[in-house]
Amino acid sequence: MPNKHGDFIWYELNTSDAEAAKDFYGAVIGWTWETSEGQPDMPYHLFSAGKEQVGGMMELTDEMEQGGARPCWLGYIGVDDVDKSAEAIEAAGGAVHIPPTDISDVGRFAMVADPQGAFFYIMRGASDEESHSFAATEARDGHCAWNELMTSDRAAAMKFYTTQFGWEKDGEMDMGPMGAYEMLRHDFMIGAMMSKPDEVPMSMWTYYFRVPDIDAATQTVRDKGGQVTLEPDEIPGGEFQMNGIDPQGAPFALVGKRK
Repeated sequence: MPNKHGDFIWYELNTSDAEAAKDFYGAVIGWTWETSEGQPDMPYHLFSAGKEQVGGMMELTDEMEQGGARPCWLGYIGVDDVDKSAEAIEAAGGAVHIPPTDISDVGRFAMVADPQGAFFYIMRGASDEESHSFAATEARDGHCAWNELMTSDRAAAMKFYTTQFGWEKDGEMDMGPMGAYEMLRHDFMIGAMMSKPDEVPMSMWTYYFRVPDIDAATQTVRDKGGQVTLEPDEIPGGEFQMNGIDPQGAPFALVGKRK
């Protein structure tokens, strides 16, 4: 069964040091890696949880870094028609940073940003094979478990995403001075959005990957040279989240149980 318009279908790390990132995330999350064929000038590294591919990684070139690119995680949202979606995003106040482009035997994609500046990709795959990169209906170690948007304008962002991708608001949680944490549903819970804290320089998506032991993973982050910006914190349902920055500077997040 193919993914529907508005599903998260892939995750990608842009990094300044691919080999170091492989070592870090392999140790922290348990991913295994292989390099995609057919791109000798810009290798694309695929990572898997068990036997299932979850996402990819590419190393930033000097030209990309000179243009302002920095290590970061980006999510891919599946769409029915990349060109029409790119036009609609731009018409709604968003931006198209990489125009609709074909990748042979993979699909068509574009890099875009919402009206508040949060980057993401839109994509239509070349096949109808269903993606399980985001574990929508069950807990799966090594897969993304939650997609979280920090935005400078929560009301405008909610209107944008619900209009573009058919998402729905499904309740909210009071976070005190930080305002509401608004849940997002697309047949199933996909994540949430919240107001951006002042110390966060721009609106951005954060992706939470599941680990079997949150404390062990947090210690491995430190052992491997990463930074822990939020110690494991209990969330509804009894699990714990943590936030960090990998050794190359890309923010990331984990979720898992405490053993």
